[in-house]
Amino acid sequence: MKKRTNLKEGYLVRYADDFKILCRDWKTAQKWYHAVRSYLKERLKLDISPEKSQIINLRKRESEFLGFTIRANIKGKKPVAHTGIKTSKSRKIKADIKRYVQKIKTSPTAQNALLFNSFVLGIHNYFSRATHVNIEFSRLAYDVRTFIYNCLKSVGKYEHPLNPPPAYKNFYKSGYRTFKVANVYLFPIADVKTKNAMNFSQYMSPFTIEGREHIHKQLRVDIQFQISLLMKSTIPTRSVEYMDNRISRYSMKMGQCEITGIFLQASDVHCHHYIPLHLGGDDSFNNLRIIHRDIHMAIHQTDKQAIKSRLMDFANDKSVINKLNKYREKCGLETIK
Repeated sequence: MKKRTNLKEGYLVRYADDFKILCRDWKTAQKWYHAVRSYLKERLKLDISPEKSQIINLRKRESEFLGFTIRANIKGKKPVAHTGIKTSKSRKIKADIKRYVQKIKTSPTAQNALLFNSFVLGIHNYFSRATHVNIEFSRLAYDVRTFIYNCLKSVGKYEHPLNPPPAYKNFYKSGYRTFKVANVYLFPIADVKTKNAMNFSQYMSPFTIEGREHIHKQLRVDIQFQISLLMKSTIPTRSVEYMDNRISRYSMKMGQCEITGIFLQASDVHCHHYIPLHLGGDDSFNNLRIIHRDIHMAIHQTDKQAIKSRLMDFANDKSVINKLNKYREKCGLETIK
């Protein structure tokens, strides 16, 4: 987790053991450089790398951090952040894109198309805080477009998604042309814009009482990460419509179980047909429900002891039992008490 701590004369931005200290002038930077190096050496018995640890004037040249490039450019009368993607990271992304595309060419299945989409969504979410992310990804898309077209022209259809599925419309709305493979539209590489880090505060530090209280109030699980995990999952017996609507339903419900209301990690997500398939139900968005796997098992169980075991944490919650009974009635099963 990245942390930014106010040091009065500068700011510390940290991710694990990789950190930067941002100062307003050279003199302050020198003081902090030597203070940190002495502390690490004398207190923690750690040496820093002379090649990686240095003082840089961001107004004159860029620095790198966690795959981003950082530079301070003058706009008007004050410096503003100009951030992009590290060159070596960009090369790796292009290599990964080609690997996923080659996999689709070799086996043009819905699962491989969804894996490609999961990768694209992941890198878009990660780099969307860069101020020049659209320029960077437009260049990247241009560099690989010929390769993608030549690989996929025989296994997919290149078109504007006139009626894309809900998951596609939820993330991409600009109408870029893209390939449709196994009834799955591939997410467009160039379609990403800068997202501002809203509600950010330099006082969100875990090292003060006030900071910890502020963090706990703002704490929220990253739903996009769980969605990327769901997109990688494989259910061979389910349709593309089911897989797509499952993700859309999870996103709409903010990752919460529709019976208990608790947040679900991807590993705990089950998608239930409210009207079962054998009773005339389908894979449409309105017929699916996102629920915890134990709750799902309890809906379909006929053994009372097994049901009791599944509902151990909710035995005294009448609202959960009432909702679960409505689901059981739709399945043609007797209600539980």
